[in-house]
Amino acid sequence: MKTNANPVGTVCTQSLVMDFLAVSQQAAIACYPLIGRGNKMEADGAGTEAMRHRMNLIDMNGVIVIGEGEMDEAPMLYINEKLGTGNGPHVDIAVDPVEGTTKMAKGKNNSLAVLAVASEGSLLHAPDMYMKKIAVGPKAKGCIDIELPLSDNMKAVAKALGKPVNELTVMIQERPRHQELIDEVFKAGASVKLFSDVDITGAIATAFDEIQVDLLVGTGGAPEGVITAAALKCLGGDFQAKLVPQDQAEFDRCLKMGITNPEKALTLDDIVKTDDCFFVATGITDGMLLNGVKKNNQGEMLTHSLVISGGKMKNVQFVNGRFSPDSIY
Repeated sequence: MKTNANPVGTVCTQSLVMDFLAVSQQAAIACYPLIGRGNKMEADGAGTEAMRHRMNLIDMNGVIVIGEGEMDEAPMLYINEKLGTGNGPHVDIAVDPVEGTTKMAKGKNNSLAVLAVASEGSLLHAPDMYMKKIAVGPKAKGCIDIELPLSDNMKAVAKALGKPVNELTVMIQERPRHQELIDEVFKAGASVKLFSDVDITGAIATAFDEIQVDLLVGTGGAPEGVITAAALKCLGGDFQAKLVPQDQAEFDRCLKMGITNPEKALTLDDIVKTDDCFFVATGITDGMLLNGVKKNNQGEMLTHSLVISGGKMKNVQFVNGRFSPDSIY
């Protein structure tokens, strides 16, 4: 009898990870001519179509569970869209072809082509709405509780990291809705690192000691939260979240997507139910973790990507790519 369930370890294979690396690289390259051109819709469309084209060449039974574009009215890789050749593993795919579309359209830093992949049925089907988030790296895993005040979480994280609270650096998106969180960090004598967009990068930064970010908190997009959770799962970090429906329509949408208690606090294992997953991002513009796409004097496109694998592979790679003009989709 056939089954759609994946055998253990079939997602995190070198070949599949490299296939998806090519997906993010091609999406970033497709966006390059549109950097700083002021048209985020056109850029999002270019990234989306490049991703779709490349994913349909992969030997897999892929399903989009986190799609692109509903909030921005951009062209979509829509939820439940099936991708791949139909041969190979059954996988859940979460995508954001251009994370930070407005920043990219204005030529600003920190835009990415990003995706996460996991064995079938493993990723939370999160609607495109707000999500309250808290993220830490591996040293503070198990120390956070999204139901507690930020000050309590800061004390727990500081203890886990072996430093006083006033030496913590907390990353928070610069929005009016976060002013209370910012004030709470200042009251504790700790440092705030503000950012304008792309909380995926900020959350992942908590797992890299050299970046010196200890904690990320705030409310941002739920789809990005699922992608972030996959990355932190592979890195051994921690992530908790709560969906924040703004009205009855959003609450009902959660129910329709199978989330029976939309206001429940979600652990990392609730969001990503397996270790058999991986995360890939390619810089579009220069950022905290990655360099943006460049074009050299020979007309070659240069890319910089981050690949984080879970499962039995369990590794982190920064990958430099070089593409001749005739090899680009």
